Amino acid sequence: MIRISLVIPTHNRAAQLVAALESVVRQDLPRDEWECVVVSNNSTDDTEARFAAFAAAHPGCGLRLVAEEGPGVSYARNRGLREAQAPLVAFIDDDERVNEGFLRAYLEFFETRPGAVVAGGRIVAEYPAGRPAWMSKYVEMPIANPMDFGERVRPFPAGRVPGGGNMAFRRAGLASYGGFDPTLGRVNGELIGGEENDFFERLLLGGETIWYVPGAVMWHIIPPAKLTGAYFRRLSYNVGVSQRLRAEIHRRLPKTFVLEIAKWAATLVLCCTMPPRKSRWLLRMRLEISRGLFTKIKN
Repeated sequence: MIRISLVIPTHNRAAQLVAALESVVRQDLPRDEWECVVVSNNSTDDTEARFAAFAAAHPGCGLRLVAEEGPGVSYARNRGLREAQAPLVAFIDDDERVNEGFLRAYLEFFETRPGAVVAGGRIVAEYPAGRPAWMSKYVEMPIANPMDFGERVRPFPAGRVPGGGNMAFRRAGLASYGGFDPTLGRVNGELIGGEENDFFERLLLGGETIWYVPGAVMWHIIPPAKLTGAYFRRLSYNVGVSQRLRAEIHRRLPKTFVLEIAKWAATLVLCCTMPPRKSRWLLRMRLEISRGLFTKIKN
């Protein structure tokens, strides 16, 4: 019996997907207790062929591929929720690796806490070309979103939510919350995210507790292409755009503006405590987030 489903949305990253699947097939759960659903979101590369070859080389692992034409990761994640056969569903992204006990950690957590609906795990940033010298922990957040809150299961700290690439849900508890908002989330390489943050906000407003499960470990692979100034400016700007969209959805735009002004004060103080190179990147991040936040997007 399938007890937990793993969903991986993917778009034109066949090589990264295969690398992620290499870690998935090493799960320490019996093979008949889990499945992996890859949702190809309008991929035009050789994703289908490479997945088929990988699945053929790993028979009995419960790997299957479905196609989703709705553009964007929100459509892909919602399709994964519909396709999953298990009562528990975990998500990762296609540029990640997971530990052998990833699915077991989530399965054991939900089985010991029958009232829990949502959880997230540990995220470790991995830099194949090395971690840049200009990177502070503040700048690293939008790039890699590392997450480590200790060795015990606990509620997420206030103000923090799981990363979209390491989260799990009890499907029965999600009925009243809907799915991921397709007006949010990355589409065809655009960096406007926030669909998981919006989903978590709805869960919190509904009274749910978001749990941290340290045994579910994910390594987020950050290539050099995501460490350029141009990419970082575009990413930071779209973080601001996403914050504005979510604030409009939840009718708290004035509060979000005030909070951003307060963040500027904190940023300036922090810049006085770090080397000039790191402070320049932090100021660049804040400036681009503010630009995205305070710019009204035309419909």
